[in-house]
Amino acid sequence: MQLKNNVTEFILLGLTQDPVRKKIVFLAFSLCYLGTLLGNLLIISTIKTSKLFESPMYFFLFHLSLSDTCFCNTIAPRTIVDVLRKNAIISFNECITQVFTSHFFGCLEIFILILMAVDRYVAICKPLHYMAIMSRRICGTLVALAWVGACVHSLVQIFLALSLPFCGPNVIDHYFCDLQPLLNLACADTFMVNLLLVSNSGAICAVSFVILMFSYVIILHSLRNHSAEGRRKALSTCVSHITVVIMFFVPCIFIYTRPATTFPMDKMITVFYTIGTPLFNPLIYTLRNAEMKNAMRKLWNKNLISDEKM
Repeated sequence: MQLKNNVTEFILLGLTQDPVRKKIVFLAFSLCYLGTLLGNLLIISTIKTSKLFESPMYFFLFHLSLSDTCFCNTIAPRTIVDVLRKNAIISFNECITQVFTSHFFGCLEIFILILMAVDRYVAICKPLHYMAIMSRRICGTLVALAWVGACVHSLVQIFLALSLPFCGPNVIDHYFCDLQPLLNLACADTFMVNLLLVSNSGAICAVSFVILMFSYVIILHSLRNHSAEGRRKALSTCVSHITVVIMFFVPCIFIYTRPATTFPMDKMITVFYTIGTPLFNPLIYTLRNAEMKNAMRKLWNKNLISDEKM
């Protein structure tokens, strides 16, 4: 399908063309990227080296942090480098690869957030059957299905991208490659492709958001039957999850559930779920979680003791 294209590379305009603002973007993205890597890698290492990995909740959190780390790496490093360039050029193949990886890890995060909501629902509403329902085998199977589902979604995105003929302008008014800005460059009628995009990405975002919000309504409603301490602990966990869900899904729904038109605000809104959510996830899940903080403290003390012995 690529033979239909006269375009072999694209020019990314980025978030801004102003030299002063470019420096601000470079600094902000660099700090966010380092914070995302440090925060998520800390969660990954803490869960993997502690008994928390045996818990379904932290098993899913481990995969969420892994997904966040990979998701951020598909976009942030190149954006940081592109800000320093006069012309941010990306080849056609690199652009298609970025479409695949960004949708793969973005969709994986959506599915894992759903699994985490299921885990909280079972823990709060079916506590006596929790260990039987959320066994390690079942959790591993669910995560594997999440990875497969994300791969299928991304392959559909690639199919849609490769079905577009590009024969004219090659300037993408964005800071990374995505189907929405690519649709504006295609020299063909993109109505059906956009319809498929909305029914794929848009439907996943919208339906997942409704499912998650509905599940948390049920969870919060069921807290009436718990003790004051149990309500406080469960409410703290659910508030953390709901915060992440809103930060991630609201911008996604705005971008992927509308016709193929772009607005000046799109790029800034996209920053929320491509850069903001991977950065804030570690903060939300650690600062409000006593078990995570205790596990991190033990890991830190263990490393200090081993360093002293050396």
